[in-house]
Formats: sequence, C-alpha cells, structure tokens
Amino acid sequence: MHRRSRWLVAGVLALAMGMAGCTGGDDGAATSGAGGLPGPGGGGGAYPRNETLYTSGTQWGPPNSWNPIIPGHAMGTVGLAYETLFLFDPQKTELAPWLAEKGEWADKTYTLTLREGVSWGDGKPLTADDVKYTVELGKIKAVPYSNLWTWLSAVDVVDPRTVRFTFTDPRIQEWENWLYENAIVPKHIWESRSEADITTNANEKPVGTGPYEYLTHDQDRMVWKKKADWWATKALSLDVKPTYIVDIVNSSNEVALGLLLQGNMDLSNNFLPGIANLVKGDFKIKTYFPEPPYMLSANTAMLIPNTTKAPMNDVAFRRALAGSIDTKKIVEGVYGNIVRAANPTGLLPVWDQFVDQSVVSQSGFGFDTAKAKKTLADAGYQDTNRDGFVEGKDGKPVKLSLIVPAGWTDWMEAARVISASAQAAGINVVPEFPDAGALDDARTAGTFDLLLNNWAGLSNTPWQYYNYVFQLPIQPQQFAANFARYENKAAWDLVQKLARTPQDAPEFKTTMAELERIHLTELPMIPLWYNGLWAQYNTTHWTNWPSSAGDAPKDLPTTWNNLWEMGSIKMLTQLKPVG
Repeated sequence: MHRRSRWLVAGVLALAMGMAGCTGGDDGAATSGAGGLPGPGGGGGAYPRNETLYTSGTQWGPPNSWNPIIPGHAMGTVGLAYETLFLFDPQKTELAPWLAEKGEWADKTYTLTLREGVSWGDGKPLTADDVKYTVELGKIKAVPYSNLWTWLSAVDVVDPRTVRFTFTDPRIQEWENWLYENAIVPKHIWESRSEADITTNANEKPVGTGPYEYLTHDQDRMVWKKKADWWATKALSLDVKPTYIVDIVNSSNEVALGLLLQGNMDLSNNFLPGIANLVKGDFKIKTYFPEPPYMLSANTAMLIPNTTKAPMNDVAFRRALAGSIDTKKIVEGVYGNIVRAANPTGLLPVWDQFVDQSVVSQSGFGFDTAKAKKTLADAGYQDTNRDGFVEGKDGKPVKLSLIVPAGWTDWMEAARVISASAQAAGINVVPEFPDAGALDDARTAGTFDLLLNNWAGLSNTPWQYYNYVFQLPIQPQQFAANFARYENKAAWDLVQKLARTPQDAPEFKTTMAELERIHLTELPMIPLWYNGLWAQYNTTHWTNWPSSAGDAPKDLPTTWNNLWEMGSIKMLTQLKPVG
C-alpha cells in the first residue's frame, strides 16, 4: 500500500475506534438517531432502532429537492417515493416489470401495459394518462430526456392501463434504458405546474407510488417513513422491512467510518479507506465479497485527454500515454485491491459477453514503459534538452495538468501514480487538485488537459457506454458525455446503429466489435479501473445483507440515486432486524 494511504488508514482506524467507545451526551438519555444526531424534526427521541435503517453515501449537501424530473434530488426521491416502469437487474442483465406489467415491440410501435392496482400516495390510481404526461414532459427542452422526442413521434392512451408509443426511429436500446431510468409522476398533481416549476420546483411534498413517504429533513439528514400500503406487497409479495430510513449527509470518511463502527450507521455507500482491515477484524463490518475486490464494480474510471489540444490530438501520443500508466499500482497501492483493473475496452464485467477478445488482443494496451518511450520516439517526440521529458513536434516543452477534485483522496493518490508513471516514460504530467466546482467548469468548457471521470456506469446496455465515449455533435458546453471532445462520425453512426439493434441479434455483437476496435485504436478515453460500488454494512441491527454467499440476496446494496431502479429497492425487502 502507498505510504500516504497507510497513514490515512491508520489515522481513520484510530479515530473511528476511539469514537466507537463514545456513548453520547452526559445525560445518558436516548436522544439521538445516529452518532449524536437529533431525532425527528431536530428534537429529542430516537426512532425505534430495530425499525430504522441508517444510511449514508449519496447526499453531499443538505437535501433541498424532491423533484424526480431533474437530477440532484434527495436520496430516495426516485426509488423510495417515485418509481419507474421497469427495473434493471445488472446481475442477470435483464429488465423486470415494475409499474408496468409488460411491454411489446411491433415494428415502430411499443405497447406498454400498466400493472393493475397501483395507487399514488394520495389514493388515486396510476393510469396510462400519468405515463403519457410524464413522457410528454420531455417536450420541455430543460427536461433531461428531451432528446427522446427527436425519435419518438406520438404517445397514445389506448385504455386506462395501456399506452402506445410510435417512433420515427425505434431505438430499442435507448428506449429500454429510458423505461427504467425515469420515474413516472402523477398528472393530477403536476399538470397545473408551469414549465419553469416542473424543472425548478423543489417539490417538497412528493406524492409517489413507492413504499415510502417523506417524513422530515434537516441540514444533516433525510427521513423517509414506510407507507401503510404499497402495491408490490400484494402484487409481488414484497414488503420493505425498515419503518424508517434516515439518510445522513456525507461529511468525511472519518465520520462515516466512526458511525459505522459504532453501529449508528447500518449501510455506508462512501469510499472508506482501510475497509479490508475492518472486514477481516471483529467489527461486524461486511461487504459484498469477503475477499478482494470486496465490492461489485459500479463504473469505469477513465483518463480523459482533451483531444482538441496538442499533443493529445495525436493518437500516437495518446497510445504512449495509455501504455505509460501503471494501473496495477493504483489497484493495489491506492485502493488495496478493493477495485479491479479495467479491461482495455473499459466495458464493465456485466458486459463481458460483448467483449471481442480478438480485438482486445490486436489493439488493446497495457503498462509497458519501454514500449511507451518507443511509441513516442517513433511518432517524433524527442527529449532534445535532456530534461527527461519529450517536447512536442513543434519543439516546445510539453507539460500537462491532470486534474481531480480536491478532497477526493483516492483519486488524488491515483493522479499521483499516473503522473509518476507518465513521467517515467518521458511525459511530463503534473497532478493538480482544484475544487469540484472549478473542475466541473473546466470539464464542461473543455479548458483542461487531462482529467479523471467515471460517468460510464452500470446500465442495461453497452449502448450507453459508447454514447458516453463518442457522442456528437460537440457542443461549446459538454455536460454529460464525450468530454474528450473527440470527433468520429463513423463511430457515432455505429452508436446510433447499436441503439436500434436488439441485444440478441447477431448484428449487435458485430457492431460492438467495430466500436471496440475504433476505441482501442484511437483511445479518445483511456480506461483504467472499475470503481467499486462502495457498500459497507454493520450487522449489529440488520442482517441478511446482499453478498456473494450462495444463499444470500444478490440485490445491489446501495442508496445511490439512479440505482434503486437497478434492484436496490429489493434489498429493503430482504433485510432482517436483529432481535
């Protein structure tokens, strides 16, 4: 393990173990919910401990929005309150009916049948009108899924439980992605709102179809309470076990670890350094796997070169840069093996079946300092001034800034490894740590040299991954994809082709192989490692957590937004209170 990482782990463990011995205030009264935090509404009185699940890892600031249409909402807004038409199971890589009972394609139409007996929190039934209304919100440009209407032409209500969608371009992969990523909202409540309200209103009294309703919130928490009736109890024999879910706003790794060790937090979805030591010790801390990598893979961390700048606009330079990086040192030294090195394609393990190994063998890259140096020399990059670093083809010094957010300790250490590896090959890469807001601005505007990003995450389709890598056209402000600003129309056309092709069609694999070949040949983004689905649980108050054990639940153990609809909601139905 890297020396800095050892020091950090030792300090966190010492602090956390000290905190574990604390019992709270001098009066000894049970007046706290988690780690000395006050009970409902900021007053005294804890929630019943055997009915309350304490979580953390999603919210990095006070909860201030329960609007499911716009990103940035409070933990559980989508999943606990509002729900989606389908769920996606990343372990089985298949969609499962949820609010919808079924959906069927016929040429350019998709007919969706809603489940019978689903009601909103105010008792009114979920109907096809709610689905039509939600989808048509995409006609508002500020709604994130507005691009849907560039290939969807009409939504028609056939009867109260049936909706028919007509497409000008039936993008099967993209549509199925929409079906489980976007929550349905109640028309009878939302239809009176203006366009501005729909996209900016905090929606402080959310009314959804899900198993929980809003109870209260404070600067440091969000509290959900189980509803008396939830449609899935009758329809699917599913019953969420915690009466209350108290989600604590993130403050630091040290505080999160301390709460977890005390048993005052049940599930932490933070990155916690030194977790391997806790899993092996007698701390009642468990993870999905009992051994490395401990965590499931959640997304692909990539080095993003700005291809609009020299020398990053030269594929030979990008290939040399990729070959210079000692990813093993990141996996082992920075993370202590709680992450996995990425396949050269960057495709997550759930998509292994689509990786063309012949393409990887022919065009893949790996750590090889000598080869990286030769690639640079062959491409005309020389160290004429003998300072240990190559100059550009114009003879000017090359000094590249690699930015990651200040405070992201794991990525900061990874950036230092990348810098040292690149410098050993003759590429002068210098790590810099701006605040997260400044980094966001640089990434969006394209004013950076190099950065790390991991927005290529779990989904139902590798179409989403390549949409992230190759998306066109390049905009002055790139908000969600293709931060490398790499332009390849042939690749983008293949991404569109992939969107239209069923995954079980032979053409899907051949299109994937073509995209993999372009990616590995051009390297507009350089995959490095699979970030873990950080999930550490304390078994003092709740057991039967998801794990790799043969008879254990296999649902995703996370509260992260946009993952409840990947089956994390089922985790709550499997938990068992202790005592």
